[in-house]
Amino acid sequence: MSLEMTQRPCLGVLLAAGEGTRMKSSLPKPLHEVAGRAMLAHALAALVEAGCGRIAVVVGPGAGGEALAKTALALFSAAEIFVQHERRGTAHAVLAARAALAKADDDVIVHYADTPLLTAATLARLRAGLGGGVAVSALGFEAADPTGYGRFIERDGRLVAIREHKDASAEERAIRRCNAGTVALAGAHALALLDEIGDDNAAHEFYLTDAVEVASRRGLAAVAHIAAEVEVMGVNDRVQLAAAEAAMQRILRERAMRAGATLIAPETVFLSYDTELGRDVIVEPHVVFGRGVSVGDGVVIHAFSHLEGARVASGAAIGPYARLRPGAEIEGRARIGNFVEIKAARIEAGAKVNHLSYIGDARVGAGANIGAGTITCNYDGFAKHRTDIGVGAFIGSNTALVAPVKVGDGAIVGAGSVVTRDVDADALAVARGQQAEKPGWAKAFRDTHKKR
Repeated sequence: MSLEMTQRPCLGVLLAAGEGTRMKSSLPKPLHEVAGRAMLAHALAALVEAGCGRIAVVVGPGAGGEALAKTALALFSAAEIFVQHERRGTAHAVLAARAALAKADDDVIVHYADTPLLTAATLARLRAGLGGGVAVSALGFEAADPTGYGRFIERDGRLVAIREHKDASAEERAIRRCNAGTVALAGAHALALLDEIGDDNAAHEFYLTDAVEVASRRGLAAVAHIAAEVEVMGVNDRVQLAAAEAAMQRILRERAMRAGATLIAPETVFLSYDTELGRDVIVEPHVVFGRGVSVGDGVVIHAFSHLEGARVASGAAIGPYARLRPGAEIEGRARIGNFVEIKAARIEAGAKVNHLSYIGDARVGAGANIGAGTITCNYDGFAKHRTDIGVGAFIGSNTALVAPVKVGDGAIVGAGSVVTRDVDADALAVARGQQAEKPGWAKAFRDTHKKR
């Protein structure tokens, strides 16, 4: 972003009032997620990163609009919320934020909450097109199939009109440079341009695209900026949502690999928008990263593991078939093995939880070994309780640790124990019924059943 742009204030107007009926969902369309993040959040973050110091969010009436407003304010507390009570087109939606537009911002970017892949860099380039007599900077793309899109009508390097498909002539429909929807307006002219837009079209709606022709009539210029078609992808239904997810995953996977991680079968690995992978990380096939995962250098994530809200330090190994839930902290050189679940627990350096275990609300001390089938019984039906396992402790297989309980440093718990009291450091604890044996009982039992 140029120094001049950083010195100019900018208003971002985020349109989120569409009904989204094709999603067939009780959830407002912009709250559907792509790579673990609501589409509205992707769009809002791009506006902020592009330099918009103020954000106006236009929502529809009712509970859906309230949900969108709540989400927007949680993401950007200074956002101004405006309600479009009647849905009469995109220009009408922008004018719902008239109070925000009336303030003296030099630039205005109008963006859509269902366009999750559009980057801040592209928005910044679009905004950079303003100035020097240019009042409208419109974003477009070269369409593989332009059917249904507004066409860019250009002359002598300038954009003179954007014609909606239903209003376009046969000659204009042959144009492949199409409107992506997002537009930047010079703040000094924005309200005047919007107020002059009429509804003399096939749909009798107020189209934001008509700002181009209005600017031309006023002797002001408009320019087109072209982005990749995939970046300007909008989402109207579940099929397009899946396409946006696939496109975002390709971007995230490539970014991770270029930063030094190895994805053995990239197409089988699913990342969140905020996944952090260190250098020399190896991710085997069929691994899913939910939100809030940070992985240090040299970690191996074995196949079929699922991580969410977890931190994995350098040199650790996870899986296969492991699940790290929110609050899991895996320190350096620790080992989390197959069919192990960790939740809200710290596994300290060099500790091992290798087989078929659940460790929740706990600390496992450095170098400790947790035997197969061990569980921390952390919930009593009303509250969660913590288990503390000391440094170098050894927990035998098939042990139940009934929290709250503490196992001291270097202690050993015998296999099959149910531990309900604290275990001192370096002690042996065995808590299980004594074995009883009845000679010949099994043979007599079988003989009895054979006679029946």
